[in-house]
Amino acid sequence: MDKSKLTELTARRQAERAGGGDLAADDIGRIFDTLFGTVEHAGTIAEALKAHETVTLGSFGSFHVADGAASFRPGKALTEYLQDRTG
Repeated sequence: MDKSKLTELTARRQAERAGGGDLAADDIGRIFDTLFGTVEHAGTIAEALKAHETVTLGSFGSFHVADGAASFRPGKALTEYLQDRTG
């Protein structure tokens, strides 16, 4: 799934949630750019990693630096979901 599809899906899911409010795909795209970065600007996750911080996103998982490279460790809930062990 590319960024535009992810952005559109995220906007749709946000609109479907009770009390979700309206976030346009463009708004979500800007949030993704801020978090993950663009060619021109590093995102906040990259900035935190460069500062030797671990970025933890709840049960999704965490990003950290290992041997000079970004690394991702999935959280328990994500692992269980992917292994179809959730209700």
